[in-house]
Amino acid sequence: MKNIAIFASGSGSNFEAIAQACTNGTIPAQIVLLVCDQPGAYVIERAKKYHIRCLIASPKEYPSKTDFEQEIVRELNQLNVNLICLAGYMRIVSNTLLTAYSGRIINIHPSLLPAFKGAHAVEDAVAYGVKVYGITIHYVDETLDGGKIIAQEAFAYDGNDPAEVHKIGQKIEHQLYVQTIRELLIRN
Repeated sequence: MKNIAIFASGSGSNFEAIAQACTNGTIPAQIVLLVCDQPGAYVIERAKKYHIRCLIASPKEYPSKTDFEQEIVRELNQLNVNLICLAGYMRIVSNTLLTAYSGRIINIHPSLLPAFKGAHAVEDAVAYGVKVYGITIHYVDETLDGGKIIAQEAFAYDGNDPAEVHKIGQKIEHQLYVQTIRELLIRN
């Protein structure tokens, strides 16, 4: 059985989709750790529901980002984590984590990368007036949303409501992320 760690900062809807898929056997793995940098995030409640261990830590509690990530790496190593899935984790991962888990960290992003990188991708795309939106799953590297693309799915939307784009995209995210994680774990 493979071990997954999920990093999240918010409500955790992608966490929930992955946890359900692990529970029902769609993903041949178990989530062994949630890493959350926001002590009040709802994703923590979701993790408790599945009895998943949580590492809740703010980088501000550590002398440096390196110290923060070294603590995370220690936890990941103790749990023999095979794959890290970023799911709404609103921090840039640095070399400490990238070196320790090279090629084993993936992220989901609400745009068709390489277009509209960063935390406000949907809002930027709406402001630009695009008509085709999408979801990208990619490997994490030292660049912002710039790692090698693993999977993408596009959808049409001809409007100007970022909330509606997020709502449509989230349904795709949950399915695409589960499918991609499953495929990666089966191949490796």
